[in-house]
Amino acid sequence: MSPSMTADLALKLHSRINEIGETAWNALRADNNPFTSYAFLEALEATGCVGERTGWQVVHLSLSDETGVRGVMPLYVKTHSMGEYVFDQGWARAYEQAGGDYYPKLLSAIPFTPVTGQRLLSPDPDIRAALIRAAVSVCEANKLSSLHINFPTESEWKAMGEIGLLQRQDQQFWFDNPGYQSFDDFLAQLSSNRRKVIRRERRDVQSIVDLKWITGDDLKPEHMDRLYAFISDTYERKWGTGRPYLTRAFFHRLLETMRDQIALVFAYADGEAVAGAINFIGADTLYGRQWGALVEIPFLHFEVCYYQAIEFAIARGLKRVEAGTQGEHKLSRGYLPQPVYSAHYIRDKRLRAPVQRFLDAEREAVAEQMAMLSKEASPFRKTGL
Repeated sequence: MSPSMTADLALKLHSRINEIGETAWNALRADNNPFTSYAFLEALEATGCVGERTGWQVVHLSLSDETGVRGVMPLYVKTHSMGEYVFDQGWARAYEQAGGDYYPKLLSAIPFTPVTGQRLLSPDPDIRAALIRAAVSVCEANKLSSLHINFPTESEWKAMGEIGLLQRQDQQFWFDNPGYQSFDDFLAQLSSNRRKVIRRERRDVQSIVDLKWITGDDLKPEHMDRLYAFISDTYERKWGTGRPYLTRAFFHRLLETMRDQIALVFAYADGEAVAGAINFIGADTLYGRQWGALVEIPFLHFEVCYYQAIEFAIARGLKRVEAGTQGEHKLSRGYLPQPVYSAHYIRDKRLRAPVQRFLDAEREAVAEQMAMLSKEASPFRKTGL
């Protein structure tokens, strides 16, 4: 890959995050989002989840001056579109029909993690703008089809649009905690019918399994082994493959480097762990990530991934639960639609205009759907009538 210079800043591409270093990387982060941390990204690299073999060639971008590293950007060369959660396969087909090669492409994202967070790590807005321009220059210099920046913060997304990147918007479903003291406080804000349904779902599940949160010093390697077994079994049943994106070694690495930000919830039947999920604890948010189960129990997924997460967030005084992509079924369980973003640079000027028109129409449709869902499908009691 060909680096270059941006004004008085030296642009450098790194094949491993440890070339930048933990101190320099983490010093540029603005928050406690676990997924932009050196530890999380290093674990992906150290355990082979990302790399050329998996189609995620590491090319993290840094900008430096005589004082040191001023900004960094997680960056990958991708040879496919798997593990991104922002779907561009239609763009790939259009690119190839126009006679071009869509892959490889350039991607700034957290691999396998559809969570909003910083993609432009620097406290200086001028450096953040320079990072965007530098990534575009890398795309151009190496004749890559496109640059994609997935799940940036809203302010970053707006800055990307001002520089000329194409803007895309989608939605996820999040739980917001206005200061509940208990799960019953949350239920009291729901319509009568939704309260009854949730109570019944929880009662049915909890008559079969016991739920337990495992955090801090209580976390052991055997818990990670069991979690990996849950996830692998679920992959096999859903997609015919027992090989998840994230490896057993990855989860063990997290135990070494991110123990204090991990929260497991396990379901036990007759004393044996039969299902579970891994969550990550941020400054004010609980992030629900992978889950799996060895048994089929109605509503078990809702209990382990949604209701338990709400209880945990309330108990810890966290303001939000982000439970991943997809799932309007989350809406009826107290998770409301929220916008998420991505930004794109298409090197072929012939395709830029049609993609722009598509994104303009898509953003409008997403905004209309979010407004409709919030108004007509919300599980919360109507007020002010």
